[in-house]
Amino acid sequence: MPHFIVEYSDNLHERLDFQPLFKALHEYVVSTGAFPLGGVRSRAIRCYDYRVADGRDDFAFLNLNLKIGHGRDMALKQAVADKVFEILCDWMKPITDNSYCQISFEMTELDPVLKFNKNNIHPLFAKK
Repeated sequence: MPHFIVEYSDNLHERLDFQPLFKALHEYVVSTGAFPLGGVRSRAIRCYDYRVADGRDDFAFLNLNLKIGHGRDMALKQAVADKVFEILCDWMKPITDNSYCQISFEMTELDPVLKFNKNNIHPLFAKK
């Protein structure tokens, strides 16, 4: 953890390059010292079927969900949420400056009893 999951409307597909966003998000969360690099993942899901507002073809949306593991204090979660939304909005500025787009973000803290992981990448980044 954390996992960044972006869902976006199909009409944005040709206008977005997710790698710079993912790089900025990964670098930021790791820089906090609260999230191990080996657990950070990002993915984008293109939504072909959607409707925004009254259905105009040029209306778009992008939603980012950040899933984190349980156990971090509220002050850290708030600071991370604020910065992640800032990074997202800055990255989306070329879109929002020139077209109509709804941007949303939510951080979800997963229940420690109901979340399962198996990750053999962590040892690659363990301090020796």
